[in-house]
Amino acid sequence: MIVFFSLQKITKNLAYIYIIINSVLQIDNLRYIKLEEEFSGELYFDALHRTIYATDASAYRMLPEAVALPKTINDVRLLINFAKENNITLIPRAAGTSLAGQCVGKGIVVDVSKYFNKILDFNKEEKTIRVQPGVIRDELNEFLKPHGLFFGPNTSTSNRCMIGGMVGNNSSGTTSIQYGVTRDKVLSLNTVLSDGTEATFGSLSKNDFQEKLKQNNLEGSIYNMLYDELSNKDAQIEIIKEFPKPNIHRRNTGYALDTIIDSEILGDSKKHINVAKLLCGSEGTLAFTTEITLKLDELPPKNSVLIAAHFTSVNESLRAVVHAMKHNLYMCELMDKTILDCTKNNRKQLKNRFFIEGDPEAILMLELRANNLENTEALANNVIDILKEHNLGYAFPILFNDDIDKAISLRKAGLGLLGNIVGDKKAVPCIEDTAVEVADLPDYIEEFTTMMDEFGQKAVYYAHAGAGELHLRPILNLKKGEDIKLFRQITHQTALLVKKYGGSFSGEHGDGIVRAEFIPIMIGEKNYELVKKVKSTFDPYNIFNQGKIVNPFPMDKNLRYEIDRVEPDIETLTDFTDSLGILRAAEKCNGSGDCRKPSFAGGTMCPSYRATKNEKDTTRARANALREVLTTNQKVNKFDSEELKQVFDLCLSCKACASECPSNVDVAALKAEFQYQYYKTHGIPFRTKLFVSNNKWNRLGSIFPEVTNAMLNTSIAKKIMGVSIGRSIPKLYKTSFFKWCKKNKEQFRQNEFKKGELYLFIDEFTNYYDVEVGVDAITLLTKLGYKVHVINHQESGRSYISKGILDKAKDIANKNVKIFKDKINEDVPLVGIEPSAILTFRDEYLRLADDEQSAQSISKNTFTIEEFIDKQIKQGEITSSSFSKETKTIKIHGHCHQKALSNMSHTFNMLSLPENYKITIINSGCCGMAGSFGYEKEHYELSMQIGEDSLFDKLRHLDGETIIVASGTSCRHQINDGVSRVSEHPISVLKKAIL
Repeated sequence: MIVFFSLQKITKNLAYIYIIINSVLQIDNLRYIKLEEEFSGELYFDALHRTIYATDASAYRMLPEAVALPKTINDVRLLINFAKENNITLIPRAAGTSLAGQCVGKGIVVDVSKYFNKILDFNKEEKTIRVQPGVIRDELNEFLKPHGLFFGPNTSTSNRCMIGGMVGNNSSGTTSIQYGVTRDKVLSLNTVLSDGTEATFGSLSKNDFQEKLKQNNLEGSIYNMLYDELSNKDAQIEIIKEFPKPNIHRRNTGYALDTIIDSEILGDSKKHINVAKLLCGSEGTLAFTTEITLKLDELPPKNSVLIAAHFTSVNESLRAVVHAMKHNLYMCELMDKTILDCTKNNRKQLKNRFFIEGDPEAILMLELRANNLENTEALANNVIDILKEHNLGYAFPILFNDDIDKAISLRKAGLGLLGNIVGDKKAVPCIEDTAVEVADLPDYIEEFTTMMDEFGQKAVYYAHAGAGELHLRPILNLKKGEDIKLFRQITHQTALLVKKYGGSFSGEHGDGIVRAEFIPIMIGEKNYELVKKVKSTFDPYNIFNQGKIVNPFPMDKNLRYEIDRVEPDIETLTDFTDSLGILRAAEKCNGSGDCRKPSFAGGTMCPSYRATKNEKDTTRARANALREVLTTNQKVNKFDSEELKQVFDLCLSCKACASECPSNVDVAALKAEFQYQYYKTHGIPFRTKLFVSNNKWNRLGSIFPEVTNAMLNTSIAKKIMGVSIGRSIPKLYKTSFFKWCKKNKEQFRQNEFKKGELYLFIDEFTNYYDVEVGVDAITLLTKLGYKVHVINHQESGRSYISKGILDKAKDIANKNVKIFKDKINEDVPLVGIEPSAILTFRDEYLRLADDEQSAQSISKNTFTIEEFIDKQIKQGEITSSSFSKETKTIKIHGHCHQKALSNMSHTFNMLSLPENYKITIINSGCCGMAGSFGYEKEHYELSMQIGEDSLFDKLRHLDGETIIVASGTSCRHQINDGVSRVSEHPISVLKKAIL
């Protein structure tokens, strides 16, 4: 009885606690609902958005209260006033690629990327430009290129990082040895201060400065504080003594007090004072920047060469840097063996390893430029000669033109590639931003390596060797308490070592959370007191980015993972053992944000983000949401989550992330597994059942194809199927391919096939819709001398995979593997027509099939038809003499799976067989159809928007004689619906050209 009443009392108390907590949450939500009424931008305080904005590219995680996307300066003022009234912080965010935790916090994350992204003013004569903080660095340079100008600082994230973030961190990148850092380029900043007033900080003469001192407002208080504190000669001596050596241009520890005193107002310099230089590198802790005016440079000389110098040790490469930097280099970048080895496991970067000779411990990329190629090559040879003279390096390949871009792409992928390290030990960002004098670099690294040996560590070394900065990373498991202790110890000891060399602990990535604790060590306690004074004057309410630079969060708390947790045991139907399970597959995402790159940057990832510009629709958000749910969801079915359903909804399963993401986060595979597990609880929707059974319905519909085609293209049928009224339904051919083949098999019998034999995989789309393409394929291959086997087999299972009906897809995979395992080998390959179908043998079947050995064997001898023909061309089996000399112009749009899992060069090479065919591969991303995605009524508009963003406009202006080629049946359908143009499979184009 006593136990009963005790339990009853506990239950009652828990109920009261729940009511109180729920009431508090409701009150919080009411605050944001009220704010939302006045806010013209977007405001989110739901679980999903809070989750996906809880991390950046750092090791940290903090769940914010809300996420705001302001549209106007008035929105920014509203947020500032709201933050003051409610005693919370505003965390500014652009692309969210910060490595030190700058974008992480418990207040309101303010994302400027969607609406504050305009170029406001450009003055070509004065070489200046005024932009909003959300303008992407590479987009800015695309705008400037026709005018012969560019913005110099060039980070590895330049195709998605934004000017606001570069100002916040004082970014520099690969070009700093020639063009300086962001602080050198900032002329003025328009800001909103902590009291909601606007202030513009720029260059001031003595008279202008004196006028500022007279202002009776917050801006005036700022100028008065700076003058009072920094005009003191003792303070200036302390700053010069403790701050990094003046010739280290990558310096971003604390606030740039050393830069401010270098002015006519405060020191002996003739320079005007410019407080914008102080704000640059302040990580959004002092004011909210709304406009940025930049100084521009003339474009560098057009002719460039890149020396990829190979070394047997990192130390040897650093000794080479000292000599190489005596030449006028435009880039001097290091990649060590760890990074180079990571490139072997990335589909995209594997192609960019073409210049690597042997197995180097380090490679230096040395770029030289001149106005003509002959001079450039002479400069390169001088550098090579000096390295050889000092017996440094063993190979010196020289790269030109596109090969330079490929090598630079390999280097830029360095950060993301580190996510490819399998398991819980990762290359952790904490000491990756140290900079010393170039002359000190070999000795500094030698001491650093000795220190790391004492910790039992082998670090990763890469990046800006020519600027005295290497991105050094220890390999740690931040899920384990013992490694978190090392995390702090290594960071602390490195700070002391950098201080010994008079270096900068934060070169270009900022202090954030990870290094802010060590600012007093780096600049001295007296200077740190000045830093705190600057903060309290600018931001007396402490609303701007709390916990960064001043009164920092502890560097070993608020980490992405729960310390010493028991790893959840998550069973999946898909085999994720190559990543040690689905959770670690999601955890490979390190937040580098490659999935945010815009269309002009090339590639395909991520089509839904490109259309919506919402973080929710990035690869990164999907991986982060999955990681969060799988580790926190208390339901029996951990995949039972409406947040996951929402975040995966707009994923087109294009597979671009599987190759373009440096960490190879395959969201298509993650989505399919989520859907499969989610359906266990919620059941399979009617439309999904309809779409995945398309092959069965086509079998029935093909009995009377004309009737079926007419009926399915009615509005009533589309409404019943959940298909958009605006979408046309593909028409069944008058017969199936298998029926046609059975009827016409005699015409393909020959006495001998000199070229060999193959099995042609007839996918479900070719069989019922694109029969003529199948006929063209078998006709062409036979004429070229190949024996083509067509046998009964299963459909590919693509529809089941894309909709997450994985048990059925697994059954199909097993049956197809059984059918082909004793037929397919190196001499008799399996060749397919539709990329998304045939490439399942090389991708999903390897994760689904029970007979793994046979699946692997088949995959190695499975090709798209373009790959097969290109291979035969290279072996001399197929030549141009067999094809027409007629002149034609052809534009190729690549299928997403083809670009991710194959290469568009195969299509290009195949269609180049006719000597007078002029071939161009369109720089297009996803067409937007993505199988059934583009048919679904709720996705149709987005589907067309994706097509518009990436493809349609490039096709509309083509003349009627130009042939549009697309391997994918969905692509061809989307092109027809989008621009009313007929496109052809490349095999049909080649078949017409055979003599």
